[in-house]
Amino acid sequence: MSVRIPADVDREDRILAGFTARQVAVMAVTGLVLYGGWHATRAVVPVIAYVAVAIPVGVAVTALVVVRRDGVALDRLLLAAVRQRLQPRRRVAAGQPVAEVPEWLAQVSHGHDDVAAGEFDLPAQGVGEAGLVDLGDDGVAVVAACSTVNFALRTPAEQDALTAAFGRWLHSLGAGVQILVRAQRLDLSGQIGELRERAAGLPHPALEAAALDHAEYLAQLGEQADLLRRQILLVVRDPVRAAGQDSLIRSRRGARSRNEAQPSDTARKAAAARLVRRMSEATDLLAPAGIAVTPLDAAQATAVLATATNPDSPLPPWAGMAGADEVITNPAGPDPGLDTEEDFA
Repeated sequence: MSVRIPADVDREDRILAGFTARQVAVMAVTGLVLYGGWHATRAVVPVIAYVAVAIPVGVAVTALVVVRRDGVALDRLLLAAVRQRLQPRRRVAAGQPVAEVPEWLAQVSHGHDDVAAGEFDLPAQGVGEAGLVDLGDDGVAVVAACSTVNFALRTPAEQDALTAAFGRWLHSLGAGVQILVRAQRLDLSGQIGELRERAAGLPHPALEAAALDHAEYLAQLGEQADLLRRQILLVVRDPVRAAGQDSLIRSRRGARSRNEAQPSDTARKAAAARLVRRMSEATDLLAPAGIAVTPLDAAQATAVLATATNPDSPLPPWAGMAGADEVITNPAGPDPGLDTEEDFA
């Protein structure tokens, strides 16, 4: 027996005339306020004048809760804009002194340089053993690197098999995951310099000439275009706490520090075990789709977080790339961040 599962399981339930409970509550409260205002001012304000004021207010409130932009209601966007406006404009790392604004920046900041600065706390509190990322009140997470699959070059039957394998993994998910795809600049200067240094030590002049030609080719390639590497990351997170307890702590986060009421070590170890199991399941289920899932260790996870805060920094060559002094005796697998030679260029 097959059961149809809705694609948008997080969609709010409609309880009345296609409106959600939150929309009905906001419009009902607005209606009661407008009715109360009319009841209190009907002796001194004409009905027509009050209606002329009440109708625009009601329409504006209705538009705020009904109209959506990018899937988010306008009232929530307005609340987020107000919250962002009230926060400090300048952010510094926690525990670091506030640096003075440069004179050239103060001239174009339109008076924003005198706004109070606040500490900027990243969601990640630290990286533990086995690449476990501590998110503080938000739980723990594990990051894995995923290889790519050249889907366009497969036959229709192979494409159907790959899609079915990927769909089986999606159907097995019992919690949210994040798939991050980003392109980063690739720095081959070290590889080029090493090629040129070791070319003179090669046993044959033809090999030396080939190494120098390849180094020159890589140098020209870097001058003509920005070399990019595609990186695909799979992130799984465990909230550590139960949903109700997590919501309670989120509601009180503004009234107390992040260091209070931290989860116990036992709870974090249990969450880490669940994350390892989920990542192992993803590895097994994505393997038939041709996707290799490799969990990142502590150093690799730290590097990913560091590049996320400074995305324009160039990356060193891929760790699987052969060194200048290595002899290649058999075909090597492609870079997991590249699909074709055009992607590398």
